[in-house]
Amino acid sequence: MNTEHGQPDAKDAKVSQRTRKEPPEIEGDCSHAVIGAAVEVQRVLGVGLLESAYAGALAIELQQRGLQFEREVAISGKYKGFDVGVLYRADFIVERAVVVELKAVEAVADAHRAQLLSYLKLSGHKIGLLINFHAFPVVKGVHRLVNKL
Repeated sequence: MNTEHGQPDAKDAKVSQRTRKEPPEIEGDCSHAVIGAAVEVQRVLGVGLLESAYAGALAIELQQRGLQFEREVAISGKYKGFDVGVLYRADFIVERAVVVELKAVEAVADAHRAQLLSYLKLSGHKIGLLINFHAFPVVKGVHRLVNKL
């Protein structure tokens, strides 16, 4: 506080929720680190490969960056209270928080985004990344989805 005039100093001001540009923080959100890893994978491998090649390289890159992850994670579900078994397999779940779905397609369709949103709802995770390695640069092919915020 400015003691001369009894006015608060600008350094004491807080940024309100309405004026902040960045999205609210979500516990365990490592999206930026995963995107950085995807950028490095595309920088080294380029475009035009199969999804499986990018998945293998991304696993190595995530490991080198010290990120905990699981690959091909089976997600089970229920229908009217009955177990229906495995509904899908997540390409990656990183830091037990971010579901990562990889594509190597000409264009990401609305169906791909809807699929990832369904994965988030079924798994109970809040954040998902849909990464299309066919887009160049890959950051143009990243879609970040948030569930129930």
